[in-house]
Amino acid sequence: MPEGHTIHRLAARHAELFAGRPVHASSPQGRFADGAARLTGTVLDSTEAYGKHLLHHHAGELTLHVHLGLYGKVTDGVGEPPEPVGQVRLRLTNDRPRPRRGGGPEDRHWLDLRGPTACEVLTPPEVAALRARLGPDPLRADADPDRAYARISRSATPLAALLLDQSVVAGTGLIFVTEALFRAGLPPTLPGRALDRAGWDRLWADLVTLMTLAVRQGRIDTVRDEHLPEAMGREPRVDRHGGEVYVYRRPGAPCHVCGTAISRGELAGRNLYWCATCQRR
Repeated sequence: MPEGHTIHRLAARHAELFAGRPVHASSPQGRFADGAARLTGTVLDSTEAYGKHLLHHHAGELTLHVHLGLYGKVTDGVGEPPEPVGQVRLRLTNDRPRPRRGGGPEDRHWLDLRGPTACEVLTPPEVAALRARLGPDPLRADADPDRAYARISRSATPLAALLLDQSVVAGTGLIFVTEALFRAGLPPTLPGRALDRAGWDRLWADLVTLMTLAVRQGRIDTVRDEHLPEAMGREPRVDRHGGEVYVYRRPGAPCHVCGTAISRGELAGRNLYWCATCQRR
């Protein structure tokens, strides 16, 4: 499932392509036909990401809500859209091109959405309810880390599980959680209430740093300069997720810091990765 930085990148991309102009929406698959009809002809005012939720705010107090889930994918392009291939839930196109500075029409754009967990049109009260059930998003300027710590500090639940709970912190997935815990020297099984406020402040600040970097680079890199391949004389990581990491999906490999074999375990049906030496408590 895409982590929060991907959704923030999509929100910025979609604003660049469609904001300020009427859109035409369709549902080649047919499952979103009613919602597409409501959006067609409306102006896309703005976009935003909240955690793993993508929101397109349209004139007339209509909001397109998308959650990609495990299988959702978004593609876009310039010019006339291609013939739909596969199960396209939603297709957006420019209703009419916006003039370029200096004359001439701006390129038309299209966007296809396939396989999302959620694709729906929400009213303002429904958007408010969605936000209310989510924890603070480290990538948002309005995030309140105190609200997350209030939950964490009262809980005996393992810290990794709390950070993966989107009602506690929004946008963090397994990569950010396992890597931030390693960088903080905290075991993933530490009860939330065992984390003091100073520790939480450091952990939150690191999540903000790592996720902001991921938005900028388009991939998740968590390794400090002294542990990069060129600094250590090691081979770069080869993985479909890209990026240099300390523990994520490295079971049995030596820790970049201490050389201990990286451990793997399971928590609530999710794989966890950690260094038993660097994250000893």
